[in-house]
Amino acid sequence: MVKPLLKIQRYLCRKPVRFFSLILLYLTAGSLVFLHSGIIWDGPGGGRRDGRGDSVVASRKPGGRRFGPPWKKKAQVEADGKHHTRSWNRALTGRNTKDVDDERAKYVGCYIDNTQRRVLRGVSFFDYRKMTVFRCQDNCAERGYMYAGLEFGAECYCGHKIQGANVSEIECNMECKGEKSSLCGGANRLSIYRLELSQESARRYGSAIFKGCFHRPDNVTLALPFSAVIQNMSVEKCVDMCTEREKTLAVLAGDRCHCGFPTPLFALHDMEEEDLCVHRCEGGEFESCGNDQYFVVYQTQVQDNRCMDRHFLPTRSKQLIALTSFPGAGNTWARHLIELATGFYTGSYYFDGSLYNKGFKGERDHWRSGRTICIKTHESGKNEIEAFDAAILMIRSPYKSLMAEFNRKYGGHIGFASRAHWKGNEWPEFVKNYAPWWASHTLDWLQHGRRVHVVHFEELKRDLFVQLKGMVQFLGLEVSEERLLCVEGQKDGNFKRSGLRKLEYDPYTAEMRAHIDELIRTVDVALKKMNMSGVPAEYRPR
Repeated sequence: MVKPLLKIQRYLCRKPVRFFSLILLYLTAGSLVFLHSGIIWDGPGGGRRDGRGDSVVASRKPGGRRFGPPWKKKAQVEADGKHHTRSWNRALTGRNTKDVDDERAKYVGCYIDNTQRRVLRGVSFFDYRKMTVFRCQDNCAERGYMYAGLEFGAECYCGHKIQGANVSEIECNMECKGEKSSLCGGANRLSIYRLELSQESARRYGSAIFKGCFHRPDNVTLALPFSAVIQNMSVEKCVDMCTEREKTLAVLAGDRCHCGFPTPLFALHDMEEEDLCVHRCEGGEFESCGNDQYFVVYQTQVQDNRCMDRHFLPTRSKQLIALTSFPGAGNTWARHLIELATGFYTGSYYFDGSLYNKGFKGERDHWRSGRTICIKTHESGKNEIEAFDAAILMIRSPYKSLMAEFNRKYGGHIGFASRAHWKGNEWPEFVKNYAPWWASHTLDWLQHGRRVHVVHFEELKRDLFVQLKGMVQFLGLEVSEERLLCVEGQKDGNFKRSGLRKLEYDPYTAEMRAHIDELIRTVDVALKKMNMSGVPAEYRPR
């Protein structure tokens, strides 16, 4: 036995090229065996299956021999049953699935579309790789449109009314490019959904945001420097005119359209009853155009550049001020507001590449650099807290914070957790672990923080101008009223979740609520002991 092995060894030593040739032949043979094992034929006329047992060519007859481990047989049989019940109407299946998913949009029907005269005549966008039903609905909802339509598997159209003929469902037969289980219209055919908008989205007109009814300013010419009389006045005509002139406000006063910016002369802080602005537009059957004394105001898509400039501090600060909160309490939104209001970048205890790419350039600086106006942190240990000289402490209802952080954890900064996550074990486990942290975070900062300015998310949202002014003053900066008015018009930023997708049920059990309510009471007492106002009324236990 030894002599043959020695001969082989000598042979390979003399001929290394042959050795590598043998290795190559061995690997090739192994690959062929592997490929052969992954392709199994299910008898004559049967479907070819890959190594996982999944159908590659769907031609296998029902009831044929199955491959795979025994524990998979039941699931495979069930899958076969589902396949055959679905096959008779794939279009209906796709749409029913979406209705169950969010219940925020109702399918209307399949409509003929015309490239010369669209059925939905609002904004549109295309994505030939990742289009989904919800993505189209969400984009239209964010712009305040009542309808969302999908065409050719990848095209999304928005509109306020359907201007076309209804046809058979069979003609909307193209799968969505990003969601094969659902249908996105067809060739010149629109699958149209009616959107059940949130209150905020519903107060829009296309891309323009409805701001309300306001009394005529004392000096209209100075407050709103450009105006013109428009025949057959409509909201669309006034918005288009002001957009062309790069003004952020479109103000309707009967047949006259004013354009301008929010200023101390026309700050939009004293809203009037909408009944005072009721005056039908000549060119819009269901629209109100205001009158000589009460103006209807819309905000256009034009960016107000008075507060968009941002840079690092000119000299390094010797004080480190934290912007601290429990996750999901609006820290990123507060950073956006502070940067616009002050003109200085905010920093971070961490590094988040997605935030940096969205414009938070201070994200990359070391938190001790002293070049940023304040530093985001979720830390709550004694040593971490005492590393800061002062802190703005953001507090939000634990019920909202926990859901926001759960969505972020499983769906990203502006995404959503799936139904499976909410219904599975992840949500109860998350509440169990995170709810106590909501309370301990606030209690620790109140106890160990050197100088703490408390801001409640709900109050910041309700009265942004006053609350943000207090935050700027706490940071030791001079307040610019023009800049704050600009911030009000740009307040959402790039990290606001859509109001369209909301849970249709309460995810909190009675046991969860009892535990969270006790935590709220603890925080409320701690705030009052520090001579601060307690938690806002909307989430105080009753």
